Amino acid sequence: MKVSTVLFAVFSTACAVSAIQPHNGGSDLTARHLRLSRRAVIPGLNKTRRSTSRRCKPRPKKSDNALVAPTSSGPPPEPKKKEVSSSSGSGAGLLQVQSSCGDIGATKETTNESGPNGHINWLNCGMESGGWNPQFVRVEDIKTVDLNQALQDPGSPYQACQPFVPIFQKYGGQFGIPPIMLAAFAMQESSCNAETTGGGGEQGLMQITQEKCGGAPGGNCKDPDFNIRTAAKFFADTLNRNNGDLLKSLGAYNGWFPSMTAAQAKEAAHSGCCRCQKNMDYLHQFLNGWLQNKNAYDNTLRLGKFFNLDICLNL
Repeated sequence: MKVSTVLFAVFSTACAVSAIQPHNGGSDLTARHLRLSRRAVIPGLNKTRRSTSRRCKPRPKKSDNALVAPTSSGPPPEPKKKEVSSSSGSGAGLLQVQSSCGDIGATKETTNESGPNGHINWLNCGMESGGWNPQFVRVEDIKTVDLNQALQDPGSPYQACQPFVPIFQKYGGQFGIPPIMLAAFAMQESSCNAETTGGGGEQGLMQITQEKCGGAPGGNCKDPDFNIRTAAKFFADTLNRNNGDLLKSLGAYNGWFPSMTAAQAKEAAHSGCCRCQKNMDYLHQFLNGWLQNKNAYDNTLRLGKFFNLDICLNL
């Protein structure tokens, strides 16, 4: 038998063995899936094409730093450009997430009971029956108007926030929160009046409570930079504790909690602290009002359906 024939047979056998063996063991595949699940925001972004070559090529060494193990020894394909998902925070369109509470009911324009981030019945899922069951929505899923774009409208409610926009942008970027969301908290809490003191001693733009005032410059808890940074960090920490669950975190900011019923939300209505009720229209007003550059307190388009705080007006 010729030497070339022997070499060819050995080479063919090696190729066949390599072809039937997976490039990674089961544990490596699990780790890869975990890495992909953490990174995959845009469907299809992390897909890789299999090599169409039928030649037997040397198996590459595994690298702990590679997201996907290469399947050929040739140069890797150029990375795909990241595209903005239709469900990105600042993108056009309607909220699109998985729902176990029926139709999201999102509408392009904000109405009394709906808007780009869903219908009030969906946002309040379960509250009028067994208890509030917030659906999982991330910050990057929601639809918002860019704060700079909002301020180009002379009628924007955020005109009152003009002096503080650079601070909202600074801490929004630092804590991963859309600047308009921080400005929305300020509008909802103080109408962007840095000198506001709440009925319970809450301080400044974001109405932070007294126990959060430690370290305020000169003891001034109303200092805009300190006040906004403190509130931004608090909300970012709340999001982290809730594993990125935005609805649960926003609800907590207004005293809501999972399984809360309508009766529980309104139980303070006839107490000595009527305004201690939980505003049942809060999520709709925040997500489909303030974040869409609309004044949630404007009676021209009154946002909500419960208005359970109205009973407090004459008290």
